[in-house]
Amino acid sequence: MTNTADVIIVGGGIIGNATAYNLARKGVSVIVLESSDYIGNGGSSRNGGGVRQSGRDKRELPIAMWGIQTIWPGLSEELGVDCEYYQKGNLRLGKTQRHLNILQQLTNSAKQCGLGVEMIGGDEAREICPSLSEEIIGASWCPTDGHANPMVTTLAFYRKARQLGVRFFSGARVTEVKKLRGKAQAVITDEGECFEGSVIILAAGYGSRAIANTVGLDIPMVQQIDEVLVTEAQPPMFWQMLGTADADFYGHQTSHGSFVFGGASGLETYLESTEGVPPTNSMTASAICRGIMGYFPALRDAKIIRTWSGWLDICADKVPVISPVEEVPGLILACGFSGHGFGIGPAVGKLLSQLAVGEQPEIDLHELRYDRFRANK
Repeated sequence: MTNTADVIIVGGGIIGNATAYNLARKGVSVIVLESSDYIGNGGSSRNGGGVRQSGRDKRELPIAMWGIQTIWPGLSEELGVDCEYYQKGNLRLGKTQRHLNILQQLTNSAKQCGLGVEMIGGDEAREICPSLSEEIIGASWCPTDGHANPMVTTLAFYRKARQLGVRFFSGARVTEVKKLRGKAQAVITDEGECFEGSVIILAAGYGSRAIANTVGLDIPMVQQIDEVLVTEAQPPMFWQMLGTADADFYGHQTSHGSFVFGGASGLETYLESTEGVPPTNSMTASAICRGIMGYFPALRDAKIIRTWSGWLDICADKVPVISPVEEVPGLILACGFSGHGFGIGPAVGKLLSQLAVGEQPEIDLHELRYDRFRANK
């Protein structure tokens, strides 16, 4: 009976851990299987920490808004760990008229969903963040956005889930979903070990695609690398989450003073593919730095102390699949988060726990269903 639980979750990132925690609170027995030797060793600990609503697709925006309104404000207290959550707003910056057109389109779309976001001029942006370059002529501003510490938050969910009786198996690489009488009933690891459950949740990032293939499903997503750099500690400058219209970079200042900035050079597809931890390279950090210096000249002399990279599971339409599967009863997909997963992770974990026990999710997930990719849907 060691390998049996009500729910088997494949993936030990923030989605898997938050789902396990919420299920355990309902009295459901849970097993979490993580292919890495370390919990949270994928995208959940390798991201820029944004907890934002602005700039999101309208299909996932309701989840982000609900999470920020109802979950994030009390999450540190609930989990008993300081998640370093700062709700100080998000500035998305522009230097040209083309940039402002992009930002205006994003702002209009978000406003249609009821989000409090607005366009502001360059001087107004510098009032909020005095460190900004004079070259900035405008920005979108969402005061309810913020950022948090990804690794701390992910491991806080893990710690709390374990305290509630969730069993975790690291180094357990799932290769197959097994069906019995047409229903998903178990998963098999690369060492032949079988874990059985009434519900199987696939939350393993890009790895979910190959596992879903074993039951005749294909989630249209690709793997993409994203790199982050960390500076030496600086005096307090700003607490907003920052980004640009062209997505040159994104980032924030942490509680201890370091800046965390992420981005891409556009040349990552030419890197040699590797197994395991994704590689850093000399192209991306320099490209990110050029962007940063153009927007924040005060950081020109800041020293970079380390860089790291992570894999993104980019879905074909850039929004996640959060869905039961009609063809395979008992299977729930939670993948393809396209680099937006951390900020909505706590909310998605709660929604998945509701799906897993047959409850009506508090947020409508219809637009994120798996069958949206059917040609004849």
